[in-house]
Amino acid sequence: MTDPIKVFGNVGSPYTQKILSLLRYRNIPYSVSWGDVAQNLSFLNIEPPKPVLLPTMVFKDDKGSDICRTDTTPIIRHLEDLYKEKSVIPPSPILSFLNYLLEDFADEWTTKYMFHYRWYFNEDADNAKQMLVLQNKIDIDDESLNQFGDIIAKRQINRLWVVGSNDDTAKLIDQSYKRYLALMENHLKFLPFMFGKRPSSSDFGLYGQLTQLVGFDPTPRNIAYKQSPRTVSWVTIMSDLSGLHDSGGIGEFFGVTSNEAKNENKVNYFKDNNYGWLDIDNIPNTLIEIFNEVGKVYIPCLIANANAYENGDEVWETSIDGEIWKQKTFPYQVKCLNWIKDEFNKLSPDDKKITLNLISGSGCERILD
Repeated sequence: MTDPIKVFGNVGSPYTQKILSLLRYRNIPYSVSWGDVAQNLSFLNIEPPKPVLLPTMVFKDDKGSDICRTDTTPIIRHLEDLYKEKSVIPPSPILSFLNYLLEDFADEWTTKYMFHYRWYFNEDADNAKQMLVLQNKIDIDDESLNQFGDIIAKRQINRLWVVGSNDDTAKLIDQSYKRYLALMENHLKFLPFMFGKRPSSSDFGLYGQLTQLVGFDPTPRNIAYKQSPRTVSWVTIMSDLSGLHDSGGIGEFFGVTSNEAKNENKVNYFKDNNYGWLDIDNIPNTLIEIFNEVGKVYIPCLIANANAYENGDEVWETSIDGEIWKQKTFPYQVKCLNWIKDEFNKLSPDDKKITLNLISGSGCERILD
């Protein structure tokens, strides 16, 4: 792979931000096109995917033809096959599974924070309907800006119930977001990333949603600045990690001074994909507490959604943290649940036991056989 990977997305898309930060960290050449994905692809005579999702990335198939990919989790694994340096998947099978589960939580639950705050509150909705239009066409006239902004806001506000945001669940979402910030604040006191001193794919998943929560939408931004300054700073750092654990003197992240990093042996450590990850025997409580939140809020949704899908129900409800959660059935999240189970079933019997012991009591074990 020598040509830059073509990325098509939107500034206000957390998944676009997720993948761009990962590409920068891994020093993978890319070009990004903002705005209407289908239109931008058509300019290059590339057939848009169906449906068009953010981000859309263009790769080459075995015959050298352009092929579009849209789901960031499998895209990241595809990039692992194409590029070997600076892997974002922990080499430990146990950590790799936990990372997968946490990335799914980021993509499928913390996005509920983002969608809720963006469209539930008038101040945030007014901000979003302007910014999302301007990020697609900054030189749009005021009349068209207001017109398209109103169209976007109406469509998205009408979709709030689809992700479970409503008057009954607003308190639950707010409390979960604040707990999540507190958990991040506590974890970042001891480690710069989720699984050690180098970022995993789950770091980029969490980062993507947080770019919007602490950098785009007023209400969650104000909450974050008050409750978790480490998380706010972490988002800024995560935006560009292109120099991290390279041989250019970034060793302080790893407890290695710049002078020591110049030593040839130390430099080799920076290039070793095993370096910087947590030891499975020393998983900190701060990380386990994050999985407790995953088990408290996200796992009940996965289970109830899967049961509803199997029964042919269009809507489901369940109890989360003593509150009723109700939303539309999502076929995609049935796939998410099955993919998590698939990842777990790749583990050896011994690794399964260790994993279950680590997350015992969190609620996450409820979906694992």
